[in-house]
Amino acid sequence: MSTDHSIIDLILNASLVVQLVMLILITASVISWTMIIKKRIILKQAKNDAEDFEDQFWSVEDLSPLYTNISSSHHQPSGMEKIFEAGFKEFVRLNKQEKIDAEAVLDGAQRSMRIAMNKEMDYLETNLSFLATVGSTSPYVGLFGTVWGIMNSFRALGTVQQATIAMVAPGISEALVATAMGLFAAIPAVVAYNRYSYDVERLINRYDNFMEEFSSILHRHAHS
Repeated sequence: MSTDHSIIDLILNASLVVQLVMLILITASVISWTMIIKKRIILKQAKNDAEDFEDQFWSVEDLSPLYTNISSSHHQPSGMEKIFEAGFKEFVRLNKQEKIDAEAVLDGAQRSMRIAMNKEMDYLETNLSFLATVGSTSPYVGLFGTVWGIMNSFRALGTVQQATIAMVAPGISEALVATAMGLFAAIPAVVAYNRYSYDVERLINRYDNFMEEFSSILHRHAHS
């Protein structure tokens, strides 16, 4: 408990600039942790939805009822469902037109799926750039607070006749707290960014593979 109190005292007794740096780092840490938790939930849900939809997709022979269920459902389709809905809808619409080439029908369906997938990519990658920014800049922000605090400590030595370690130790300790806070904010953000970037990349590859497989099915239907 004494250590906690001493750290709190160091924060409260720090200079205004160092306190401002600490406030920025604490705010960045709270926001990044909020985003880390939300992104974990989103990516886990997207993975589960992809697995469930693939099970449905490969278990049916006629895709029309599957499309009808998705388009008439009350929930907003996302992920693989959204890609399938966009591609099948455009395929059916173009296929009804007279004197249209089969390749043109396939190109239209693929474009619709690509647009839907790009929107899903944007959604999955939301806030990843913020985590990357926090992870890369927080140590430097904390270092700035440390340098500023040490400068103030040594500046205070110029006004005394005899300098001792005890005189500068509190000021240096205050400054080093800023570095610790910078690392505390940066490390989780970097770990989460690397992990979630990998998860997003795997999901995007999964969506892309589904597009290729679905395009092959549509190709057979268009030329049948």
